[in-house]
This record gives sequence, structure tokens and C-alpha cells, in this order.
Amino acid sequence: MQPYYTISQLTQEFGITTRTLRFYEAEGLVKPVRRGRQRLFRPGDRTRIKLILRGKRLGFSLAEIRDIITMYDKAPGEAGQISLLLQRIESRRAELLDKRKDIDLTLAELDEVEEGCMARIRELGLSQDAFARGSREKA
Repeated sequence: MQPYYTISQLTQEFGITTRTLRFYEAEGLVKPVRRGRQRLFRPGDRTRIKLILRGKRLGFSLAEIRDIITMYDKAPGEAGQISLLLQRIESRRAELLDKRKDIDLTLAELDEVEEGCMARIRELGLSQDAFARGSREKA
């Protein structure tokens, strides 16, 4: 196993920019060592980057990700980190379920409006095909 990773190796591996990696460094999420002008990242930094990106995909803010990651460095260590992560997962799941409910309600309202429009088109004796095609093409 290689003891250090360069910034270009990590940006290439994770598909992120050097600016992003430097931002994570400025935020204290990773702490590379410096050799002259070069940043060298330890395997622990690589793991943190992986966790940061996973947290972002799950919708966590950087502040939440920082709390979870830094919890490992302090007492109660890994147990505290797991507990905090489970709390955040529960909270995020609740947020997403609320959003799903809102989306479902909005879709139902749109269906009602569309049905009303189609009924009015029939009342006016207009061709439904022209209107239906136009609405489906936009979707």
C-alpha cells in the first residue's frame, strides 16, 4: 500500500477537481502533509474524501459530514460516530419522505388540472390529440 497520494491521483480517482480537494483542506476535512510545494495525502485522507463524497450523495451538508468525520477523532470515537450517523440518517430519511409526499401531492394536483383541461377541450369540440401531444413532448 502506498503511504501517500498526490492531489492529481486523488482528483483522478474520485472525479473531483483540485479546487474541490483544496476546499476540503481549507475546511479542515483533510489534512495533507506538505513536501515543498506538493500536497501529499495519507490513506486516512483518502478514506475521508470517500466518506465526504458518499455523504454528499446522500444529501448531507458539509457541516454534517464534518461532525460525523471528526467524531471519530474524539471520545467516544467510533461508537459516537456511528450513533451520530444513525441519527443523521433517520433525519435525512424523514426529510426525503416528506419531499416524496409533497411530490406525490403535486403530481396528483397536476393530474387534476390536466383532466380539467382535457374535459374543457372536449367541451369546445377541439382535437385532443394536438393538445395531448404537446403536453407529452414537454415532459
